[in-house]
Amino acid sequence: MKKLYFPNFLLILLVLTFSLAVRAQEDQINNQPDNEMKRRVDKRPNVLRELGLSREQMQAIRRLNGERKLQMQEAQRKLADARKNLDMAIYADAVNDSEVQARLKEFQNAQAEAAAIRLNTEYGIRKILTPEQVVRFRQLRQRFAAMREDFQNRPKNQPSNNPVNRPNRLLNRQNRIFSGDKN
Repeated sequence: MKKLYFPNFLLILLVLTFSLAVRAQEDQINNQPDNEMKRRVDKRPNVLRELGLSREQMQAIRRLNGERKLQMQEAQRKLADARKNLDMAIYADAVNDSEVQARLKEFQNAQAEAAAIRLNTEYGIRKILTPEQVVRFRQLRQRFAAMREDFQNRPKNQPSNNPVNRPNRLLNRQNRIFSGDKN
């Protein structure tokens, strides 16, 4: 079951990182003096820089993400509730097949709703990109897929320096971005 969720998790992570990068770079452009902003942006790899998004594109993506944010939060809440209800039905003291099947259907519907929102957001972002940016984005996805494959194929006891293999560091960075901490 984990293998089914891992590619979806990485796709979500890529889209989320892309969305967060749009917001972070736009905030930097609006709030930083030019020289300081350029130094900060140049220090780290940046999806936006690699795609060469214009200010208008960044604003369009930010609007799109803002419009979908509440929908996605609600869909994720429904999915979590459905997963919890399914687990409770499966591990109940007295197992009821019809209850398990009903909760499974509820879970599948919630999963489909979340996937539809996520994919529609991705499609909306794709429509904002120029054909050249789409080519570059595909290259980034291929690079990301190769890093994922390397991660899956490496021995379990071997540490890695690959940033994809350090989800806690990425999550900490995303939490700092959400909280407004610029460090």
